[in-house]
Amino acid sequence: MLKSQHRACCAGALAGLLVMLVSAASGHAQETPASPRTTVDGHLLLASPAALSTGMSAGVGLAFMRVATRGGLLAWGARASWSTTTEYSRTEIVRNDDIRFRLCGQIQHAVGRGLFGLRVGLGGTLVYEDRTRAQGARAGLTGSQLEDTVWSLLPAADVEGIVVLQIWNSWGMSVSGGPAMHWRDSGLHAGWTSGLGVTWQH
Repeated sequence: MLKSQHRACCAGALAGLLVMLVSAASGHAQETPASPRTTVDGHLLLASPAALSTGMSAGVGLAFMRVATRGGLLAWGARASWSTTTEYSRTEIVRNDDIRFRLCGQIQHAVGRGLFGLRVGLGGTLVYEDRTRAQGARAGLTGSQLEDTVWSLLPAADVEGIVVLQIWNSWGMSVSGGPAMHWRDSGLHAGWTSGLGVTWQH
């Protein structure tokens, strides 16, 4: 009799434990985030200047990516950014502002709360250059003798690796970086670009 009661208690405990495990697994499955269709990324940008051979250009950027295929392997989007740098020499002070526009294609793979991708961007960089003669004001120079400004548009391409980590609800962070190329002075000039940002995914 005692053995039968003991077996019944064990069976009841095992059944209760099984129900708890199934319920926990079901709840965990419901909490697992679905693969996002849209990613918006606002980021800090560090890159080599488009029209200068030295220095580092710092600024901000915004990117939009949208899944293009059913499985989420391919995505398309656009990016825009602004960054600036100032270089000094004995004869002049040179400031360059780079305004980048890119249309992008991305190969990506989502793993849990992370997304890993390789992004290719094609477009142009609009460069505003301001050259000021060093000590020119003391020498009495004015107008174009003291300062010269010019705008130029350079064809460009970027290849970046990107990692996005979903942290809380739709919000997360991103890290990206890779080589950047600009066509200037009748030749292709290689540089680099990188970003650290905050993302929103839906």
